[in-house]
Amino acid sequence: MELAMHNTGFAFNLKNKMELEKSTFELIPKTQQNWQNRPEWFFNREHTDPYEQWYEGRYKRAEIWQKKVMEQLVSKDKRIKTLLEFGCGTTRFTRWWKEIGIEATGGDISPLMLSQAVDLFDGDLVMADSHYMPFKDHSFDAMAFITTFEYYKDPVKVIREAARVGKYGIGMGMMNRNSPKVLRRRVQQLFGKNPFYVTATFYTPQKLIAIIDTALEGRSYSIEWSCTGLPKWFPVQQWSLPYGDFFGLYIKFNDVD
Repeated sequence: MELAMHNTGFAFNLKNKMELEKSTFELIPKTQQNWQNRPEWFFNREHTDPYEQWYEGRYKRAEIWQKKVMEQLVSKDKRIKTLLEFGCGTTRFTRWWKEIGIEATGGDISPLMLSQAVDLFDGDLVMADSHYMPFKDHSFDAMAFITTFEYYKDPVKVIREAARVGKYGIGMGMMNRNSPKVLRRRVQQLFGKNPFYVTATFYTPQKLIAIIDTALEGRSYSIEWSCTGLPKWFPVQQWSLPYGDFFGLYIKFNDVD
């Protein structure tokens, strides 16, 4: 990464060295920690640096079940061999797709997340905005968004871009609005304790499907979804009811060869 390097030139005197150290102390200045005209946690190193550890800790079990759900949904479409995951972050899921036989590419808007991803993922990465994907039509067999779609201010535009770039389908892993954790997160925010979901919009399967129907008007497709993220003591960990902390959804396009 060479953020803020353009101000230093190639002079090696002490003054320039001091300016370089000052300018790189904070990778992204607070005035630039915004996206879509609002501050986002993934432009703040305080939150992005421990991201991998966050998943290796108390949320490991949740991640396992999330992957099970996404595998069940996406693997049913045997046409899927390549996939572009946008909002890939540090590539937690992007690294995993190859385990189910899919060659993945990652895309993200955050240079802080991607600076970790380049050391963790041996595939291709791109820094870009999901509203304007820098790819030709049908560049990949499918698109995927895993717990990132919640942060888009124009979800209809993003779905249309995904349908343009992903030929056969779109996989979506979502934080479910029908979960007690949503209320807990909002209460935490009131006390300044949880910065990760301040700008997030939580969807139910039904609400997301309504947005999909608007975005994909005129297309022929089918949708399947499943929920998980249920309490550990609960008798089942996945079901077809719209309740649980996470739901996976797959859009299968039926109007392409």
